[in-house]
Amino acid sequence: MTDDTFRSVEIERTALASYTVRNARGGSLSMGSGQGDSFTPVELLLAAIGGCTAVDVDHITSRRAEPESFSVVVSGDKIRDESGGNRMRDLRVEFTVTFPDGPDGDRAREALPRSLRQSHDRLCTVSRTVELGTPVTVVNVAGPSEG
Repeated sequence: MTDDTFRSVEIERTALASYTVRNARGGSLSMGSGQGDSFTPVELLLAAIGGCTAVDVDHITSRRAEPESFSVVVSGDKIRDESGGNRMRDLRVEFTVTFPDGPDGDRAREALPRSLRQSHDRLCTVSRTVELGTPVTVVNVAGPSEG
């Protein structure tokens, strides 16, 4: 991996089932098991799926006109089955975007469906990874404590 392809976050335990997630640029957010207002890992997965496409669509359409409103709702069902264990299914990303009247807004509205397709079909790393499936390796690098 080269520096321009490598991505990582660090997760630090702050209390039982409470964590702080940090990126390399210094940003942080809280994550937990659903107690309190921290995001759960599943909510972060949904946010990543919707956020990835939102960034793509925003960059493409905003070149034509600044949106008057731009919102995304990402939903799905968390299930448990005997063959696959816990997982999400029926993932849905719903965009509600409005642009101003006039020629620039018309161009942005015209670009919106195409930008959604482009993001889904090739640009959004997150949803592409989920849809294509990528193995995840879990390792314990510290080993058991001695004492």
